[in-house]
Amino acid sequence: MAVSSDLIRGHIDTIILSRLMRGDTYGYEINKEIRQRTNGRFEIKEATLYSAFRRLEDGKLIESYWGPNEGGARRRYYRITPWGRMECNKQLDNWRETRSILDHLLDTED
Repeated sequence: MAVSSDLIRGHIDTIILSRLMRGDTYGYEINKEIRQRTNGRFEIKEATLYSAFRRLEDGKLIESYWGPNEGGARRRYYRITPWGRMECNKQLDNWRETRSILDHLLDTED
């Protein structure tokens, strides 16, 4: 069963920032990891992913740079900035609080 994009759409930036907290990477690798971690139930469309990168870069939350050319096409890598780390932590706290509220509201065993 595929996951509803509507339920995740508002969290794309946080998903990207969270991944970049673990180290620099490039777009295809992020999307591949999302597919793997969700057992293929969710994937970010390429246009959505790259518009998120632009938005995060414009907001100074991430930076991009060209990686080494290893026989194939050059890859644009992304790294999180100190502002991005602070924003990611803030959004993760927000998500935890939201999840707690939803758990209470959707509990049918009361």
